[in-house]
Amino acid sequence: MAIKDLQARQGNVELTAEVTDKGEAREFEKFGKRGKVCTAILKDASGEVKLSLWNEQVDQVNLGDTVKITNGYVNEYQGEKQLTTGKFGKLEVLGKAEAAGKPTEAPRTNVPPEEDSSSEEEGSFDEDVVEEEVDEEKE
Repeated sequence: MAIKDLQARQGNVELTAEVTDKGEAREFEKFGKRGKVCTAILKDASGEVKLSLWNEQVDQVNLGDTVKITNGYVNEYQGEKQLTTGKFGKLEVLGKAEAAGKPTEAPRTNVPPEEDSSSEEEGSFDEDVVEEEVDEEKE
């Protein structure tokens, strides 16, 4: 699947793309649990999309990595599509960034937190809670 073909509220997304930007991780506490989240940008030959990284995914993925998303879900926030693995999806790093050619840690991102639906202020916690909240909002 190509990024240009992604549609809001689409499930069962499978795609492979390169991480071209990675924001700073934000830690939060919700329902008595601590977690962290950040936003990355994925790019393939057809376009770019924001990717929400949750908890262990934040440390697993670095700038320049090639990742494969299996059974992902596309959310929409302020008219912009965002991809997440949700509670049923999987993120796999297929190729790490080359140490000599690309940095492994991203500098400050150009993705401001206020434009990111995965910030704790918007009521998100982790991939399990996000999916439930999205379903409740649409009913």
